[in-house]
Amino acid sequence: MHISRVTLRNYRNFRNSNFVLKEGVNTIVGENGSGKTNVFRAIRLLLDDNLRRSAMRLEETDFFRGLNDWRGHWIIVSLEFSNLSADEAIQSLFFHGAAGISTDESTTATYNLVYRPKPNIRKLLSDLTHGDQAGLQVILDTITIDDYETRITGRSTADFSNDEEYKAIVGDFENAIFPREVSNHQIGTKLGNYFSIYDDISFTYIKALRDVVSDFHNNRTNPLLQLLKAKSGDINHQEFESIVATVKKLNGDIESLSDVSQVRGDIHSTLVSAAGHTYSPKGMSIESGLSDKAEEIFQSLSLRVGEDDSLYEGSIHEISLGGANLIFLALKLLSFKYQQRRETFANILLIEEPEAHIHTHIQRTLFQNLDYQDTQIIYSTHSTHISDVSNVESMNIIGKTDSGYKAFQPATGLDPKEVRAIQRYLDAKRSNLLFSKSCILVEGDAEEILIPIMIKKVLGISVDEIGLSVINIGSTGFSNVAKLFDDSRINKKCSIVTDLDATFFDVTEGSNDSENLKAMKKKAVGSAKSGAARKAKLDEDYLNNSWVGCFYAEHTFEVDFVKSGNQQSVINVLNDVYKRSYQIKDATSDLSSGEIHLFGVRVLKIANKEGKGWFAIQLGDTLTPDCALPSYIAKAISFAHGKFESHILSKIFHYRIQHYLANNIIPNPPSPTGTPFINFAIQQFDEGTLPFNILLDSFKAAYPLDSAISAIETFRYD
Repeated sequence: MHISRVTLRNYRNFRNSNFVLKEGVNTIVGENGSGKTNVFRAIRLLLDDNLRRSAMRLEETDFFRGLNDWRGHWIIVSLEFSNLSADEAIQSLFFHGAAGISTDESTTATYNLVYRPKPNIRKLLSDLTHGDQAGLQVILDTITIDDYETRITGRSTADFSNDEEYKAIVGDFENAIFPREVSNHQIGTKLGNYFSIYDDISFTYIKALRDVVSDFHNNRTNPLLQLLKAKSGDINHQEFESIVATVKKLNGDIESLSDVSQVRGDIHSTLVSAAGHTYSPKGMSIESGLSDKAEEIFQSLSLRVGEDDSLYEGSIHEISLGGANLIFLALKLLSFKYQQRRETFANILLIEEPEAHIHTHIQRTLFQNLDYQDTQIIYSTHSTHISDVSNVESMNIIGKTDSGYKAFQPATGLDPKEVRAIQRYLDAKRSNLLFSKSCILVEGDAEEILIPIMIKKVLGISVDEIGLSVINIGSTGFSNVAKLFDDSRINKKCSIVTDLDATFFDVTEGSNDSENLKAMKKKAVGSAKSGAARKAKLDEDYLNNSWVGCFYAEHTFEVDFVKSGNQQSVINVLNDVYKRSYQIKDATSDLSSGEIHLFGVRVLKIANKEGKGWFAIQLGDTLTPDCALPSYIAKAISFAHGKFESHILSKIFHYRIQHYLANNIIPNPPSPTGTPFINFAIQQFDEGTLPFNILLDSFKAAYPLDSAISAIETFRYD
């Protein structure tokens, strides 16, 4: 038996999301703040006996944060279990008390937490006339969190993630339509006090490893103490008889020490002299605190660890944080193993972000080795090293959408061959795309290196700042990765950036052509043909896919970079490329010519001479705010990122103006007061009183030759 689905409705940052889980090892991947901890807490509300029962009583802050008004809405956490055995005990575990419902054996069951308004509130809503928004608001205004109840149910028949079913059960707030029946059997049968899942499912939660040293000092959270307590129930008391006798004798010996007796007498005499016999204690003793109870002796043990080859073993607080984390993790895993020895229907292990303070190689080893038999393991992570070795078929990726965060299953609808291809691509480097808000897929090192640098130099923002990953596919096989982005898989924007390789010099064969020139022309024609075919294929594949956009350099990245007006950037690296002055002079002439057959051939010669990756690194060192983003790259950024936030746009303009101020460049036209109008326009935009298009027009008027204008004009700001 294992959890096959977790449905969250209106819980914290999830309006409506389904996590699909499989037997064995599962991974929940997401950036910081995406809600991984919220998913685990939702599961724990139903399965973790260590979570205080008061946690079942939810709060206003537990409602989905995107609701205009939480009042009246329901929070639903639903766990679906699959592969139930035909054993009578497991069937009754979920179906006991389900009177009136078919008792046929099932391999699937649900277990739900429903947090909803109490019956009196639901009755008021059901009595509303359809469409009575004013009446609805009157009721909602009176609701407080005390008007809510928690109900644990099993064997529900509703799909809580279906909007129409949710409205049929809870109500349609937008149209003020509520069900006439106050209770709905679709939410399942109430499970009373007789129901206890904790004895029948082995469940362990290992929290994110951040400050485990303090946990070792807390009796409630100390994993060693918990292990020993669990073990103390199995103590062979005969083995402890001699130890107990020794402790009792030791306590007596300590208490009879002359210094102890003298201190006791001195305390008593001091009290008598100060307060008199009437008000002084009539008896007093000093006792040794060593416990002579077997259980307490067992639990008084502490763990000492040696991290290096020396013989010294220190306490937990003396070793490194990473070492303490590993010890903590090992103890929690051992606790889980002890639980496994019981006869339970399912073994479930939740491990939250194990990567904190643990070395990269240990992260990968940990993930690969923790594969316990008959155990479902669910990891949450934002580590590329763990996602690297995760199975894409058992992965849930949390991403932000317009309606809150949702879980996406990247392998949905793909055949095994396609899944294997994706798995190969998701190494530690390329798996960044799983964590980013959007991505740009490029075909080579030059684009991977220079696009982030150009964005920083031209716009004054970083790709990390806007949640954009630039992923080097290392070929033109974009479809292997881009198919991840789809309505049924990952709902994130993905731009494909590639070259058309159109010819830019005369490729007509001449009778006097040298062999090298013939080969060059033949290669150019072949590349152009391949580029056109690649474009046709990509355009066809993603014609109806709103998540993927394709953007093309007319020729190649290097040629289009110079074509966009960046010839000076290449000229600035010539001293590192050529040693002879005439070579530098000829190259400068070609790059400055404005003739594509000259500067195009020259820049490719330079790139190929240095190696495109190394050339890109050299070029990146020379880029200035005066360079220009090629239009196809700017459009790719705009598509992937979507609407640009106002504070990002404002930062771009402030950056551009600071560049001109630093170089004493006067805006055109200058203001009669001495303060450029563009500064005033940005201030108004920041205050929300000036539309962006007016700000852009003001900037263009002030700096009509600015190299960033064409890029900014492609950005969505509506």
